[in-house]
Amino acid sequence: MRHTTECPVRWGDMDMLRHVNNVTYVDYLQEARIDMFTSHPEFRGGEELGEGVVVVRHELEFRAPLAFRSRPVLIDSWITRIRAASFTMAYEVYDANGEDRTVYLRASSVLAPFVFASERPRRLTDVEREVLGRYLEPEEPRAALPGEGGRRHVFPLRVRWSDVDAYRHVNNVKYIEYFQEARIRYLMHMHQDGDEFGHMAVARADVDYRRPIFFRMTPYDVHSWVSHVGRTSFTVAAEIRDGDELLASSRVVLVGFDSTTQRAAELTPDQRARLVEELGAH
Repeated sequence: MRHTTECPVRWGDMDMLRHVNNVTYVDYLQEARIDMFTSHPEFRGGEELGEGVVVVRHELEFRAPLAFRSRPVLIDSWITRIRAASFTMAYEVYDANGEDRTVYLRASSVLAPFVFASERPRRLTDVEREVLGRYLEPEEPRAALPGEGGRRHVFPLRVRWSDVDAYRHVNNVKYIEYFQEARIRYLMHMHQDGDEFGHMAVARADVDYRRPIFFRMTPYDVHSWVSHVGRTSFTVAAEIRDGDELLASSRVVLVGFDSTTQRAAELTPDQRARLVEELGAH
């Protein structure tokens, strides 16, 4: 069984390529997750699982660009794994027209019940396990992305007050935005005068959450580096750190993108040369 949510598309969700930004999709998934939990009175109106969970990992696979329109997009949610103190939720963001189905995103989140009053994880209750089990559709895990690399770019990350949720933690969606901001600054730093760089789009993003990030005046550090370079795509790995403490990590696959045809394209020679240079640097 799957739960279906209708999620409105906002004008402010768009990026410079006139697509829903990759960060915004994570916000859509959060809305779908809350909608699924709050539909069950067994969860006390969704109070426990709807609000009392933390994200351990996101895996996002972007399949097609989603443009602005007046009608909502559909999101299916279901469960692929249930453990003692965590569960994995899968999602599909799509449009359906009869038998035709356009999939924009396939994703999954590892979620852990959490008691925010004591800042401690907890085990799933029997009732929660039973309800989640109604949506269980096991599936195979995906292959991991490469994470090794050479030279690192360090971006000072300043947390905004508006990034913090009701539990005084930075919301999980904002981590994706932090990695995006650091990645864009890294690519800008890589560009040299006279280089021809084409458009790029995110094809896949995996994010692991290790420690909560809190609001403070001093910045955190985001370390980014190139971990793989192909003909049409490359991978950027990154870590958010507080000194020696690892707070979150990500692996993001980016593809060359032709904004005219709205399809993947080869990296320009200048792009690829700079990326290979970064990959080989030590």
